Amino acid sequence: MRTYEHLISDPPVSLEPFIDLYGNHCTRASCGAGVLRLKNDAIIYDSGLPDTVSPQARQFSLHELPTDTLHYLIGSRYCGLEMLSDIAWNLFGQGPTGWGRVQAICDWVHNHVTFGYHFARVDRTAYQTYLERRGVCRDYTHLAIAFCRCMGIPARYATGYLGDIHVPPDPNPMDFSAWFEVFLGGQWHTFDARNNKPRVGRILMARGRDAADVALTTTFGKHMLENFTIWTYEISEGQARLGL
Repeated sequence: MRTYEHLISDPPVSLEPFIDLYGNHCTRASCGAGVLRLKNDAIIYDSGLPDTVSPQARQFSLHELPTDTLHYLIGSRYCGLEMLSDIAWNLFGQGPTGWGRVQAICDWVHNHVTFGYHFARVDRTAYQTYLERRGVCRDYTHLAIAFCRCMGIPARYATGYLGDIHVPPDPNPMDFSAWFEVFLGGQWHTFDARNNKPRVGRILMARGRDAADVALTTTFGKHMLENFTIWTYEISEGQARLGL
């Protein structure tokens, strides 16, 4: 972190920071009626290196897995396993294990699901993504996570920023990005079924079982989102020193 990150509200409201069950930094806000604007900005240092690739990372047997990874083997709100278990074993049961198995899952999801922002839907489950073969990055991620869990590989949802660094610029408005992490070879590794290639400048915001655990906002009471703007740009070292 190169500059301090903090949430700003307009008008000012009570903001209480806390850490959730998954170790994510969150803020609790008490808001009255009317328009509320929230803004958060920071400069982050990144190594400039792409996601690590570890083809030799092996898949642990169930009795080898650390206890704190078992939570990421069970079904969750968007990643139900019952309807996908036989499908997963038929697709990936005869292939490689470990890193190769997760990559095979990413390849299948990437090649069989059509991406489109107009396909976004808040209630689409992993199984529905499998049936409909369309969605946005969270749907790719949910399906890949569910397949991994069906195959005995702990998998957790990750959300954050992913700019167009070292890739052709995307003309669409920026949005948060979803990817996932799997436990192989004694540590967690990053995979991305939507882009299906190592990327530079991935900035993690939060982790959880699925998207329900890492929502941008969770509200209690009637509300309407009027505007939503995301930005993540690469800047020079000189700009970083000036806090630009």
